[in-house]
Amino acid sequence: MSDVEVAAGASDEAGTTPWMAFGDLMAGLLGAFVLVVVALVATQLDLTEQLAREQQQRQAEEQRRLALEQALAGPLAAGRVTLENGRIGISGSVLFAFNSERLQPEGRQLLRSLAAPLGAYLGARDELLMVSGFTDDRQVLGANRKFDDNWELSAQRALTVTRELIDAGVPATRVFAAAFGAQQPVASNDSAQGRALNRRVEIAPTPRVTAAAQERRP
Repeated sequence: MSDVEVAAGASDEAGTTPWMAFGDLMAGLLGAFVLVVVALVATQLDLTEQLAREQQQRQAEEQRRLALEQALAGPLAAGRVTLENGRIGISGSVLFAFNSERLQPEGRQLLRSLAAPLGAYLGARDELLMVSGFTDDRQVLGANRKFDDNWELSAQRALTVTRELIDAGVPATRVFAAAFGAQQPVASNDSAQGRALNRRVEIAPTPRVTAAAQERRP
């Protein structure tokens, strides 16, 4: 082989190597770019699905509120109950005497007037009613007191309201009781007016938890 041929071969090898390296670099950059695009598209899809779920949830909550307002139009107009954030509120003084779990006549009449519209509401929706009892922060008093503390008093009051609704026609399988004692006040306990607001019973529709939903929980 002549000196000219050797020089040409060396020149070809020297010229090819940079182009091969450049090609590898461009291929790597293209691959990284594709991965970034795929990740961005996946993130956008997740955000779109999340927004759609949140919108559906807001629409369901609005429909629930409107349905409750329609079902309870009479008691709401008369000021006998309140409806806030999907929770039906009843003053404890309407239902019970102080430190008592026995319904007063006015309270029993009110609950019986609520049974039919609540039953109709449940008949159109796959939901349950949670009856929650609340008290103020004053301790249960009296030498012959029946309850050890406000937790027990609120629990018994919630059970009393639950039983009355069932007796008035609400299906027993669609209602349950819960107790919160002095927790979750809606007003300050520093005044008589605030304590009166905290002594209350709330009735809140809540979606039924299905077996499939439980399996999806982490």
